[in-house]
Amino acid sequence: MDLPGPQAKILLFLLMHKAVTSQLAISETPGASALTCRLEACDIKAVFRVAPTALSVLSIMTLQDMESKLEAVHHLQRVLLIRLPLLSCTFVSLPMVMAAQRPYVLLWLGMNVYLFIDTFYWYEEEESFLYTRVLLGSTLAWARASAVCLNFNCMLILLPVSRNLISFIRGTNICCRGSWRRQLDKTLKFHKLVAYGIAINTAIHVVAHLCNLERYRASQSGAAGGLPAALSKLGDAPNETYLNPIRSAHSSTTAELLTTTAGVTGLVATLALILTMTSSTESIRQASYELFWCTHHVFILFFISLAVHGAGRMVRGQTPESLRLHNITFCRARYTEWQAAAPCPVPQFSGKEPSAWKWVLGPVVLYTCERIIRFWRFQQEVFITKVVSHPSRVLELQMKKRSFKMAPGQYILIQCPSISMLEWHPFTLTSAPQEDFFSVHIQAAGDWTAALCQAFGAGDQVPQAPRSLPRLAVDGPFGASLTDVFHYPVSVCIAAGIGVTPFASLLKSVWYKCESETQPKLSKVYFYWICRDPSAFEWFADLLLSLETRMSEQGKAHCLSYHIFLTGWDENQAIYIALHWDENTDVITGLRQKTFYGRPNWNKEFQQIACNHPGSNIGVFFCGPKALSKTLQSMCRLYSSADPRGVHFYYNRESF
Repeated sequence: MDLPGPQAKILLFLLMHKAVTSQLAISETPGASALTCRLEACDIKAVFRVAPTALSVLSIMTLQDMESKLEAVHHLQRVLLIRLPLLSCTFVSLPMVMAAQRPYVLLWLGMNVYLFIDTFYWYEEEESFLYTRVLLGSTLAWARASAVCLNFNCMLILLPVSRNLISFIRGTNICCRGSWRRQLDKTLKFHKLVAYGIAINTAIHVVAHLCNLERYRASQSGAAGGLPAALSKLGDAPNETYLNPIRSAHSSTTAELLTTTAGVTGLVATLALILTMTSSTESIRQASYELFWCTHHVFILFFISLAVHGAGRMVRGQTPESLRLHNITFCRARYTEWQAAAPCPVPQFSGKEPSAWKWVLGPVVLYTCERIIRFWRFQQEVFITKVVSHPSRVLELQMKKRSFKMAPGQYILIQCPSISMLEWHPFTLTSAPQEDFFSVHIQAAGDWTAALCQAFGAGDQVPQAPRSLPRLAVDGPFGASLTDVFHYPVSVCIAAGIGVTPFASLLKSVWYKCESETQPKLSKVYFYWICRDPSAFEWFADLLLSLETRMSEQGKAHCLSYHIFLTGWDENQAIYIALHWDENTDVITGLRQKTFYGRPNWNKEFQQIACNHPGSNIGVFFCGPKALSKTLQSMCRLYSSADPRGVHFYYNRESF
């Protein structure tokens, strides 16, 4: 194989990058100021042996020694403007900083701690529960404190999954801009956090009440004596109220658990919670979404049981009238003298009114309205105007629906009754608000999406008639972080793999705004796309090509700067890239902007953007894996100026 010098160097560069990236060990010392990549970690001769193609390239280049080979790669690195973890080079290390504070977590945690401590000490010190503490000890306070925290978290658990409520808050001035507004993008995380809070407080509550039942039973047994025995016998005589709910010395804890209102409802609520949480794991959701969906709706039983759980009034305290007549300080030690006519009358007790329903009534009503809205939208007809089958098993659906209004970056939930009456799947809208339809791109990546693509004839040679298309139900649209892109003068959009989908609507909208507005607030968009296999997203490359052509024709090319990074290729692709490197358009995407091979040097990219826009507020929007998300968050903190007049990066992550 004979290749010209430049193409041979490019081919060598690609092969060496791929080989060394997999072999090179990169270490970072905590607290160090620099990260050093050394060639000593791998054998350079082994690198050149990775493929026969690389050996043939070496014979073509006729470089005299290893140093000249390394110098050639240095030159290619400068030409192609990408970072290689290959040569001896120094990168600025991220300082060790604490994670950014999340206000909603701190507020939620603070409220839980306050409610628990306040309730705990109230039941430990309140006079009306002194005789109850004689029977139960400190487990009374543990049970009641965890119950209040449980009610508080049950009040919150439904709010983060009320999508229409969140969209309403986002669209109004109720939530101001800034860090608090960005918390709306973390509603699912907050939902999971509150669920853990419910699980922890339920465990404390159950264990405490099991201990209480055992202590009630022990106080009623013949072995008990003294004040506990006297308190347990109250209620046997006329005109007396009981304190110990276990009325027989022969009763068992299991019998009380299965025959009382509090016991049965508590058991049902606990089992419902266990079933809901165990079926919510990532593995189960991916393996069987229908199982997750069905078991998650057991929460209805949980809330019903919670609302009536306190109706049994098993935890009882002394009545206010009895406290006035019965001086517990004086009468406590004189329990043998308790008589109706004596200075120490028999104490009277009553159960605490159930309060859980008061905590959850409002959120349950809101969530019920949420489901009514969803059912109403389910009944609305969706008109499918166009079906496009793209390469790599990607289906594009263009639809219309009455009174449907969207914003860039929003998503919808789609249900196909012919596939499943239960499953609603989220898909990001890929159309712009200025278009007279809304669209989604669906890749056949699972059972449901594969069935949907097959139902719409994706991959068929002959398109189906419109009347034969299956019916779809659409719920939404719902807001996401990308709707804030236009609130910044400069926005940086970063996508990794399939995370590129939400940016289709955004880039289209950028084009329409640049075309219609003379001075839009958003003046510059930097777009980064990192992918391993661009063939799976050929439809997006076509979109970029269309935008590139339109903006060039209208003289608006300066509004958008995009960079595509390819992280995966094989030897055949490397040869093809090398042979066509001198062409005017990129051989992978067909765009004028050439594709970069490798991963971005985020230090360099953020430094350049900060230099280009001093004193600006820059929004950073990302959709992709968590590992890269943490890196970008660190970059935003690192390159944000401490001076209020300097440049500031605001990080947002797309999720639903």
